[in-house]
Amino acid sequence: MRLVSFGYFVAKSHCGEKYADRTKFGIDKEKIKKSGTVWAGLKSDKGETGLKRYEKVAGQIRDLIREGVYSAGQRIPGTRDLVQHFSVSVSTVMSAQRLLEREGWVEARSRSGYYVCPRADASRQPDVQKFSPKPILVADQRMVMKLVQTVQEPSITALGAAVPDADYFPRKALQRAFRSALRLHGRRLDQYSFPPGLPELREALIQQMADAGCALSPEQLTITDGCHEALRLALRSVTKAGDVIAVESPTYYGVLQLINALGLQALEIPSDPQKGISLSALQLAMDQWPVKAILIMANFSNPTGATMSDEDKMSLAALCRERDIPLIENDVYGELGYSALRPRALKSFDDEGQVLYCASFSKTVSPGLRVGWVAPGKWLEQANYLKFTSSLATATLPQMALVSYLADSDHKRHLRQLTGQFQIQMEKARQWVQEFFPASTRITHPSGGFVLWVELPINCDSDDLYYKALQCGISIAPGSLFSPSGKYRNCLRLNCAIPQDRLYRAIKQIGAVLAQTDSG
Repeated sequence: MRLVSFGYFVAKSHCGEKYADRTKFGIDKEKIKKSGTVWAGLKSDKGETGLKRYEKVAGQIRDLIREGVYSAGQRIPGTRDLVQHFSVSVSTVMSAQRLLEREGWVEARSRSGYYVCPRADASRQPDVQKFSPKPILVADQRMVMKLVQTVQEPSITALGAAVPDADYFPRKALQRAFRSALRLHGRRLDQYSFPPGLPELREALIQQMADAGCALSPEQLTITDGCHEALRLALRSVTKAGDVIAVESPTYYGVLQLINALGLQALEIPSDPQKGISLSALQLAMDQWPVKAILIMANFSNPTGATMSDEDKMSLAALCRERDIPLIENDVYGELGYSALRPRALKSFDDEGQVLYCASFSKTVSPGLRVGWVAPGKWLEQANYLKFTSSLATATLPQMALVSYLADSDHKRHLRQLTGQFQIQMEKARQWVQEFFPASTRITHPSGGFVLWVELPINCDSDDLYYKALQCGISIAPGSLFSPSGKYRNCLRLNCAIPQDRLYRAIKQIGAVLAQTDSG
């Protein structure tokens, strides 16, 4: 039974005998029991270290809404009751109520209190597509270049490229970091940082890796020009042209571009929008085809936001170890979970160097820095050599600025604020998609990241929608881009990390385009 602060209790000192079968707040004991909660004061086993008290209160009320203890349209307990039973101040409870309202969980009604907002049906997740995996050359992806270029067009609302708005990044802290780097390390900044990269940065990254459950030394890391180069180095280290690479489906279109550029074949493996890649389907495909590597996002996958369980991660790492197949992990979204407890990396289950771990600061600190890293395991020497022959070295100034930023700024506090903002954006976007898109639309419910995967009715064509939305000044990412064979034509991915007013108008406009198409 999970221990939270707000749930079933029978306390005579507070409720008296007449509450023997019901809680203070009028919730059936049996209903609360089914939610797996017990009354225990303001405590939790969910790894909430560093959260403020009002965030803990909001988080535990949020859990009960998720579990159905408070349903849509139902009034949540009033301020006085919450103060008494959480043993916190009125201002703390009011801050928690406002946070829940901003996130779209509750709405305030004049002189009445807070009521649970209607929410997307958890059963309305996008379907898992069933198909027989077969190696294939990646289809034409020229639309990708048009898509990413819209980010630089001020007149376009960019819901297509997974690039957060610049205001989400710690610009002032980075400015201080660059000034510090120039002041303290001016002479060193004029030198190359040959592979494996700046020693101070690799040392600083050890903490990042430890947070993901990985015990590594600085000597096991190579600095790269973003996560994209890390993935390229990983693929080049373990494959040659013509090889078969297993990927989850749908998968990030940047991976498909790399596979195409390197002359590799992609083997699509069906994936669940919540649980990630199907291990049974992967095993069957590996029995049938000569898979030379597996490339996967185990945490908050792009585009679905799926996160594998630790059990599945362990099983996948063991499978690759048994079959001696390299496992390339893209963990660029790993730090963007809404929970205070960061999910473990696949690499944390690897004790033989079979996993090539790739990540960067592009989604958390600044994409413009173009700094990432790879922990290539037993392919370290090969990765360093390929890094040298392909780009010689990653620029020294951004590396040194990141060293200063990580030393002098509260990066974890920034991540808490960032993920809190992303969570609010995602909740709002889901509500608006429900409101403006066709009634049978299905939407993912990620526990991290900032992109939503939307499944439209089967008669909708997201390629066609892409061009119609672009005429309205909005870019979207059509589902076909996330499959080497052009699957998911009735799906699209939405970037929710843009100003909320623009996000609302864009989703409403896309809904209008869909309604016009349906009526036509």
